[in-house]
Amino acid sequence: MSMTSISATLDAKDRDAVMAAVTTIREKLPFLIDLTADDRKALPKMGDKSRAFVSKALEVATQNPDFLPRSFDLEELRRDVQLFEAMYPIVVALTQLQELVDDTCLAAGSEAYAAALQVYNYAKASGQGAGLDAVVGEMGQRFARKPRKTKAPEGTTQPQGATM
Repeated sequence: MSMTSISATLDAKDRDAVMAAVTTIREKLPFLIDLTADDRKALPKMGDKSRAFVSKALEVATQNPDFLPRSFDLEELRRDVQLFEAMYPIVVALTQLQELVDDTCLAAGSEAYAAALQVYNYAKASGQGAGLDAVVGEMGQRFARKPRKTKAPEGTTQPQGATM
């Protein structure tokens, strides 16, 4: 796997502008909802095949409203279809942007961590006597493992209620 190096900066002014743009997006889409994982699982999904089906159903319902029960809200169906179609290109664009942001953040973090590992290894190898023992020890805590619980030797059992 080839690793593309990232070398960039994001100053506070540009970061704030991006955050303001996200705020603007949220303000322009005040009807956004937050579903639970269970809600997401339970809902029927509309993919490419379903889009054609829904479009055809709207056309049939619009041309033949007489067979629909009075409780069926044709205008709500129309609004839902229009909202979905209007939001679909936004979803595609934001999904692509999200992937780029995630990949860039992952690469930057990976490069920073790899470089930090090099610093740690160099400090461990050559930092003796240079006053780095304490900081190398602190950095080494990142790799400390929790002690495992020791098992009683095989064949020995501890009587119930006994304490050591």
